[in-house]
Amino acid sequence: MDLRNLIRWNRDRNVPAVHHREDDHPVFALHREMNRLFDDFFRSFDLPARFGASLGWPNIELSESDNEIKVIAELPGLEQKDVDVSLANDVLTIRGEKKGSSAGAVYSERWQGTFQRSVQISPDADPDRVTADFRNGVLTVTIAKRPDAPNRVRRIPVNG
Repeated sequence: MDLRNLIRWNRDRNVPAVHHREDDHPVFALHREMNRLFDDFFRSFDLPARFGASLGWPNIELSESDNEIKVIAELPGLEQKDVDVSLANDVLTIRGEKKGSSAGAVYSERWQGTFQRSVQISPDADPDRVTADFRNGVLTVTIAKRPDAPNRVRRIPVNG
């Protein structure tokens, strides 16, 4: 038997494969309703929808050089007034609220609500020299290191 005959779209190249819409199949409808059910349930706890993929929101990038620590957070759809940044006890906290309106929407995957993301930073950071810049939905927090920070590293000999 020719294996190409088992694949329906290869039997006759002139006849297109039948395409079914997702709405036509009851399994897709069930999948969509289960997603909506879980989203509604976790939304009642003020957690981001789709909890497995979204608990770390906003997404951040942390980099460190000899002179500074830089934290970049992606905050699409937010404005500067919706974001609060604080630094206490070597923990940088970004919090805020994403407001939106889903009035009249039959289905929505857009997330809205409060959020908070905390990041432990190096104790070398100088809490008195912190700047934050918000442009095009990207928050950049730059924290200068203390001038004596490199001197605070103490090498410990390892005996073998």
